[in-house]
Amino acid sequence: MIIKVCGMREPDNIRELLELKPDYVGFIFYAHSKRFVGELHADAMASIFSSTKKTGVFVNETMDTMADKVMQYDLDVVQMHGDESAEFCRSFRKFLRNVQTEKHVEIIKAFGISEGFDFGILASYEDFVDYFLFDTKTTEHGGSGVCFDWSILENYHGKKSYILSGGLSPDNIHGINEIKDARFYGIDLNSKFEINAGVKDIDKLRNVFEIIRSTKN
Repeated sequence: MIIKVCGMREPDNIRELLELKPDYVGFIFYAHSKRFVGELHADAMASIFSSTKKTGVFVNETMDTMADKVMQYDLDVVQMHGDESAEFCRSFRKFLRNVQTEKHVEIIKAFGISEGFDFGILASYEDFVDYFLFDTKTTEHGGSGVCFDWSILENYHGKKSYILSGGLSPDNIHGINEIKDARFYGIDLNSKFEINAGVKDIDKLRNVFEIIRSTKN
């Protein structure tokens, strides 16, 4: 059960978060997001990380731009949170190999989930991404703070592991214990743990980290 915290951008806040040892930390490179990372300096970013995987979140971005950010910020993961096709994911994976061969960069493909979502479309993505991320369907590409009906996940019959996102909070976090699925890889925490957009409440996160790590070990 990995823990990903997304929407970070303030260096001091990031340093506090890293003391909790999250598995992934997400930086949003989507200019229309309230949590857009802006001009966070690459040197400052590099100086505050250890083994936590740096994740760049993009929405319908070009391959060149995403690859540039991977190299500028030494990203470990690219999360595509828009309408990217399976062919685009395949091509980007090949593109990354051509421009950066030193390490494997994980690809997470996010999907907005709502009643009636067709999980069958995910089959064409499975060979080209490392994980799926299931978020609440919104027009803003995530960060809504709204939780979707997790029973919908029973309709997912693919093989790829997934991360659960969308409205996870201290009030509903115990509910993830009801999801009995070997493909359930981890959780993505964001807006319900904020003091304001892009700044996380470390005490709230600490409590949830303790809950997750005590119940899932």
